Amino acid sequence: MGLLSFFTGAGEKVFKKEDVAAPTPAAEPLRASALLAHVKSLGLKYNNLTVKTSGDTVTIIGEVANQEDAEKIALAVGNVEGVKAVDDQLKVATPAPPATYHTVEKGDTLSKIAQTVYGDMMKYPIIFEANKPMLTDPDKIYPGQVLRIPAA
Repeated sequence: MGLLSFFTGAGEKVFKKEDVAAPTPAAEPLRASALLAHVKSLGLKYNNLTVKTSGDTVTIIGEVANQEDAEKIALAVGNVEGVKAVDDQLKVATPAPPATYHTVEKGDTLSKIAQTVYGDMMKYPIIFEANKPMLTDPDKIYPGQVLRIPAA
């Protein structure tokens, strides 16, 4: 899928405080392990997955069944505080066109995003479902967060 960009100052807090601001080379394996544990805790599906970190860039390598699974894993590790970019090198068994992405801005709601993207604010559940399990509530999004926007 390639390189995805994220806002480093926002997201899930899965790293130790000192590993967010200035990660050291010695901390890289711990950061990679924490990200893999985060993916596992969300119950995201994969056949095999390796996570590597280098500073604020994460590389994900492995195999997944479909495009949606690949996108969700990339977003799960990217929407973590201290991650600036995700190099998605996942192989997809059943390729499909990728979803588009939206970076949440101050004042955004899923309804507002749905109105912009689909022309109907009541289609916000499509966006909510496309971002589960990272989203647990349609009202809990934050500026800087990157969301999957599937075709309607």
